[in-house]
Amino acid sequence: MIRTGSSPSPSRGQKSLLKRTNEMQQRTGLVEALIVDVRVREKIGGAFMNSSMICCTPGLSKGGYCKVGEVIIHEDRSNPDGPIRVQTFFEGKNEEAKMELHTVEINRTGMYYLYFMFCDPELKDLSVSGTTVGKNPQGYLPGKITPLMTFFGLMSLAYLVLGLIWFLQFVKRWKDVIQLHYQITAVIGLGMCEMAFWYFEYTNFNSTGYRPMGVTVWAVTFSADKKTVSHMVLLVVSMGYGVVKPTLGSITPIVLVLGIAYFVASEALELYEHLGNINDFSGKARIFLVLPVTLLDACFILWIFSSLSKTLEKLQIRRSVAKLGLYRKFTNCLAVSVLLSIAWIGYELYYNANDPLSELWRSAWIIPAFWILLAYVLLVVICVLWVPSNNPTRYAFSEEAGNDIEEESVLLASSGVMVASKVAIKLERKDRKMSLPAEHHVFSIGEAVEDERMTALSHPAICY
Repeated sequence: MIRTGSSPSPSRGQKSLLKRTNEMQQRTGLVEALIVDVRVREKIGGAFMNSSMICCTPGLSKGGYCKVGEVIIHEDRSNPDGPIRVQTFFEGKNEEAKMELHTVEINRTGMYYLYFMFCDPELKDLSVSGTTVGKNPQGYLPGKITPLMTFFGLMSLAYLVLGLIWFLQFVKRWKDVIQLHYQITAVIGLGMCEMAFWYFEYTNFNSTGYRPMGVTVWAVTFSADKKTVSHMVLLVVSMGYGVVKPTLGSITPIVLVLGIAYFVASEALELYEHLGNINDFSGKARIFLVLPVTLLDACFILWIFSSLSKTLEKLQIRRSVAKLGLYRKFTNCLAVSVLLSIAWIGYELYYNANDPLSELWRSAWIIPAFWILLAYVLLVVICVLWVPSNNPTRYAFSEEAGNDIEEESVLLASSGVMVASKVAIKLERKDRKMSLPAEHHVFSIGEAVEDERMTALSHPAICY
């Protein structure tokens, strides 16, 4: 039994080439193509007779249930939407048999599988090659991913709106932008291109039935680029780049190597998922490609939160209230996103474990859509926290920026010392004048008046 594909849509037709080996006895063999709705899969085999047999035996044939050499199918005249059978025979000594083109109309929405099955043990080395085409009333996109086309269109508009708002703020405060603002702009731009390419790819697929190779590769590349740049921006922000340190120093090469490795792993996985063939070994190959991406994601998460902890500690020591509040909000947002991610991964595992045959195909599009939406929300939060403003020093690095409270305290303390010293000088001068001889009284009065005027001019607050 070979599963060649599945589609929750009507099947327009199929054409296949069957080959048998030379070692077989040269005689006619039967191969059956079965189109089965997963909801009625129990009609294949002898389950309705409390039997585990798949192929018809002479005993069952005598009972009129089936024909010898064929797959047992429970015929239900009250339900015409049962399994559809297409038979192909090997003629004489021919080693190949061509299945004629068949158009099959399916009037019931559901998840359909195409199986090639045979009961002749001499066909054990059978190989099948060919193509199948399925078309929905709305187009060629399988029903499982049709909602994603609309989703990508909406996300393209969402990124466009975010980009316009960010661009206006960027232009308005262009004299006050910092390096981080350019990095955020790059992420927004990559997100706009990614969503636009995916929408165009799905639209073209839906209208023609073919995936445009060039557009798909570009969409995958922009997707991997955006993920990589987003991870690196989160990491350098968590390290306090541009806030508590002007450069990353000696760890810059390590960050770049980690980013390149993540891009290569993500690109390979995305290309395989969107351009690879569907076969029975796809699960094993996917695990091999998913593992590096998962490990690199874990490295980024651990490094980000470790760096955030160190950055928060530095800001607390420096008592930078504004920056500390900003980073606390950023940390809370990241923590919530990680918790949501863990919860969604658990849901994915539960979903896949309880739906091995994709019977819940109508809601399958929500799983990839969640990750795209979560990344967008996190990007919006970062844009809000680090929006360009007239006061970039509230989050930008400054070598003279020690700590806000300490600077204010020192300034107030120095002013207090200045005032106290002037008052002390005034009192000292008055005491000195009181102790002067009588012949100097006229001069002393003038000097006192002049000193008081000078004191009033230099520090009006004392006079008031």
